[in-house]
Amino acid sequence: METQLLILPGLGNSGDKHWQTFWHKKFKNSIRLVQDNWDEPVREEWIERLNEEVSKLDRPTILVAHSLAVSLVLHWAQINNNPNIIGALLVAPADVDSPQHTPESIRNFSPMPLYQLSFPSIVVASENDPYATFERKQYFAEKWGSDFVNVGQQGHINSDSDLKYWEEGQLILQQLIRNIKANKND
Repeated sequence: METQLLILPGLGNSGDKHWQTFWHKKFKNSIRLVQDNWDEPVREEWIERLNEEVSKLDRPTILVAHSLAVSLVLHWAQINNNPNIIGALLVAPADVDSPQHTPESIRNFSPMPLYQLSFPSIVVASENDPYATFERKQYFAEKWGSDFVNVGQQGHINSDSDLKYWEEGQLILQQLIRNIKANKND
């Protein structure tokens, strides 16, 4: 059975030029989570919406989260569990604990959960991301038990980064799928 992708955009949603939008068009096996309020996110509402979507899943699914949605995944997985969630690609986590890096509107996602995820994951980080320091993202990956991939100077890995189909990200996703298969065979 083919692995499905559940695409989780962050604050403000992912626009037309965002790699998540390109991936959603390209991968027929992808679903995109839609939140009611993209600009004034309420953690409980976002978790509830994610949980609703996850409860409908009927096959193995990888969460593909960007920015604020990375903390959404951690908050969700702390209190929820679903055997169909087999992994997570955590791209450019926004530091919800840092007023100098992130807007006040997301402070209700703080504190960032710091615990080992129960499924394989990869944190993808850019060296010049304005929404979190590189060291902080390395620290998150370590706490979450995630593999860590440095993609160099890619900003926030968003629309402004102009990545289109983000081939490098697709290779990292393939690496995650290999990790999940290796994990299953252990």
